[in-house]
Amino acid sequence: MTKSTLKKISFILVYFLMLGCKGTNVKGKETANSNDKPNIIFFMVDDMGWMDSEVYGSEYYETPNINRLANMGMRFTRAYAANALCSPTRGSILTGSHPGRYGLTSAAGHLPPNPNKNLEAKRGAPWMKVACPTSSSFMPLEEFTLPEALKTNGYTTAHIGKWHLGHEEYWPEHQGFDINIGGGHHPGPPNFFSPYNISTLPDKKDKEYITDRITDEAITFIENHKDKPFYLNFWQFAVHAPFQAPLSLIDKYKKKKDPRGMQKNPIMGGMIEKMDESLGRMLDKLEELKIMENTIIVFFSDNGGNMYNIVNGEYPTNNYPLSYGKANIHEGGVRVPCIVVWNGKIKPNTTSNEMIQSIDFYPTLLEATNTKVNPNQIVDGISILNHLKSSKPLERKAIYSHFPHYFPVTHNVPSTAVWYENYKLIKEYGEGENRTNGFKLYDLSKDIGEKNDISNKYPELVEKLKVMIENHIIDIGGLLPIKNPNYNPNAESRMGIQSDFPIEKYPSY
Repeated sequence: MTKSTLKKISFILVYFLMLGCKGTNVKGKETANSNDKPNIIFFMVDDMGWMDSEVYGSEYYETPNINRLANMGMRFTRAYAANALCSPTRGSILTGSHPGRYGLTSAAGHLPPNPNKNLEAKRGAPWMKVACPTSSSFMPLEEFTLPEALKTNGYTTAHIGKWHLGHEEYWPEHQGFDINIGGGHHPGPPNFFSPYNISTLPDKKDKEYITDRITDEAITFIENHKDKPFYLNFWQFAVHAPFQAPLSLIDKYKKKKDPRGMQKNPIMGGMIEKMDESLGRMLDKLEELKIMENTIIVFFSDNGGNMYNIVNGEYPTNNYPLSYGKANIHEGGVRVPCIVVWNGKIKPNTTSNEMIQSIDFYPTLLEATNTKVNPNQIVDGISILNHLKSSKPLERKAIYSHFPHYFPVTHNVPSTAVWYENYKLIKEYGEGENRTNGFKLYDLSKDIGEKNDISNKYPELVEKLKVMIENHIIDIGGLLPIKNPNYNPNAESRMGIQSDFPIEKYPSY
């Protein structure tokens, strides 16, 4: 028996000791039947930007079902992914903790597992002023995940769609999910049209579109488990690369024009419309089965929209007025769409300006289902359940994102950020556009595009937030960049180098 298995068994034993006996809720009273426990569907889109739907301001994409969902619940304007890339954010949702605690700070879930590797920074390429730590390439089995916690409370759990949290030994079935369809190490599907070449998603129809297929699987799961409480990870492969959509939709968006002149990629238009259609099919099924009233739906994206690939001469999307995008710690990389629905509990068609983060879903969903949080699991997030039900302001000091890596194509330099009230301080390690002091300070209430660095105007605030960042790094045991022993000031920088996405390799139908 492995060490991680023993740890998980101890987690479960502690859980039931806290309850007193199986079949009781967190207050020690007998539980009602399983139908009184809300179902949970976590609908996550891959690489969907904050502005990539009508309710968030897009005048190019057509998203009637996201509009429909927003009318049913609460839409957040300041929701943040824990990281600017997918694997760390996905881990943060399932663990409730900052992924830097277990070294998962980059989108490394497709790489070979490295459990015994020293992740500390050593050296970098000659053009890099600092050497960066290595990211872990998996979510540790020792983490007591959200589905594992829910299973102790009688839930059936399923993961359908993208995973990207490690190779086979770290797949969903080893992290608390009873069912795994499509989940593997892939950062994106090898193809959006079958054959998919995904071992956990066998092909059925020739040239079937993967968004349609996983929707079929999700609907089948919902139909088969409608009578007992379930937790469904419905994690879309869309709208990640490879950039593929049905030709009819590509032709449709070729004829459209964004009045803002920002979003203009017809392939992305088609991909977003198919994802929106998937959401609508799921909502229709919940209504048909009359279980919408007892189902919590979370709509979220794992990071900001892609603004570094070039597809037919255009970026896949445009996050304006936010700056930058996926793989960058500025707002376009981490501020994401978020809608939460729970009929009868959350007031319909409401908007929240409260600041939330992906780490908050773990404690929120456990509280909503009367599932006790295991004391051995470190939970950095806070429950936002009371805010969802009453719109009462959150009592939160700050949120953080630790992203200690270069991503030259996005102009990102190794950084840690803190959001405090309306302010955001970015600590840059080694280099950046502001090389005077290593800090950038923005007032997001006045400058959502992060155009005006005001760090020189507010030195006391910078010092305060600097200390908060330092304490956060200490708290999570985060790894930091170091001075690069290989640095050569005469080396040619790789920052900002673009390349076309090889769209001809990925035909549409």
